[in-house]
Amino acid sequence: MNLYTSDLHFGHTNVIAFDHRPFTDRDEMDRVMIELWNGRVQPDDTVYILGDICYHSQYGAEWYLRQLKGHKILILGNHDVPILSNPKALHYLEGVERMMHVQDGDKQISLCHFPIAEWNGYFRGTWHIYGHIHNRKNETYEFMKNKEHALNAGCMINNYAPASFNELVRNNAIFKAKDGEV
Repeated sequence: MNLYTSDLHFGHTNVIAFDHRPFTDRDEMDRVMIELWNGRVQPDDTVYILGDICYHSQYGAEWYLRQLKGHKILILGNHDVPILSNPKALHYLEGVERMMHVQDGDKQISLCHFPIAEWNGYFRGTWHIYGHIHNRKNETYEFMKNKEHALNAGCMINNYAPASFNELVRNNAIFKAKDGEV
C-alpha cells in the first residue's frame, strides 16, 4: 500500500505550539508519532514523506528513520537538506527526490513538498499531494483548497500518521469543513 505524510518535524519543540499539536513536549510528540506510524504502516508499505522529517532535533534523522516501518521515500522539504550529506539517514531511505510522479491504483499523482499551482498532468486529472503549509489556513491554503485534485499530506491534518490516498481525501475534506478554525 502507498501511504503519504509530511511535516513530521520530529524533535522540533516549537512546532507543537506552531501547529497546535496535542503533545505536552517534544519527547511525547516523537514517541506518539513513532507509535502511530508503526501502528499504521506494514513492513511492505511504501511511505512517501513529503518533506521535513525532523528539525532542530537532538538526534539525527537516522535515529527516527530506523524506528519507522515500511519503505520510505523522501520528497525533499526545506528542512531536509542535511539528510543529503548524512549517509546513515540515507541508508534508511529507498530514495530521495525533489519531485516525483507515482501511480496509486488508478490515480496519477504528482508529489512535491511545496504546494504548486499547476503540476504535471494537471489538465488530465492527475492529483497533487503536498506539504509545507502544515495546518495553516493562510493565503496558500485559500488558493490550494480550490484545487479539486490537491491534497495536503501534513501529519497534523492526518492524525499524525501516514495516510492512504482515500484517507487524505477524507481528512482534507474534514479539515476544509472546519474553515474559520485553527
